[in-house]
Amino acid sequence: MGNSQARPICWTPIWERDRAGAGLEHLLLREGSADSVVLAFDQHGRPFRLTYQLVWDEAWRVRDARLVVATEHAMRSLHLETDGQGQWRDGDARAVLPQLEGCLDIDIWPTPFTNTFPIRRHPIAVGERRAFVMAWVSAPELTVRPMRQGYTRLSDRRYLYENLEGSEFRAELTVDGDDVVLDYQGVFRRVT
Repeated sequence: MGNSQARPICWTPIWERDRAGAGLEHLLLREGSADSVVLAFDQHGRPFRLTYQLVWDEAWRVRDARLVVATEHAMRSLHLETDGQGQWRDGDARAVLPQLEGCLDIDIWPTPFTNTFPIRRHPIAVGERRAFVMAWVSAPELTVRPMRQGYTRLSDRRYLYENLEGSEFRAELTVDGDDVVLDYQGVFRRVT
């Protein structure tokens, strides 16, 4: 990834059979930042648009996250800042968010891109499993809370993701040469 050019990446959701291919994420990836638009449906089948911008340092530690959701009835936004060491604050009100203390990475639903952060930041040997506590943001509500997740490296470009919060959700992730998710088993597929 070069500094001057944006790398476009697109994913389509595949988790709902009756809506397979309905929705799209278009992400522009640059060195140290991403700018994305996600067109999706909530759990009740209502459409929404999520835009997000992320900025991170050279160690792939998120420093700034700006999200905006638009639905047919409302628009809401969320701005998070972090020191990269596990301290988070509301970027607009500047209030400290103690519930996120210790979260080093962010995971935004619904995008596969943010699964790249723990993979990139914490090199994992094949066969090794690591647990992380993520600042998990859920759209369209834009709620944020800590969430425990596990990543096991299955092969050079394949990982097993596990939700460690009791849902027992697991999925394999394949990544490209930059460790950006290609396919998220049963959930997202890269569009080329």
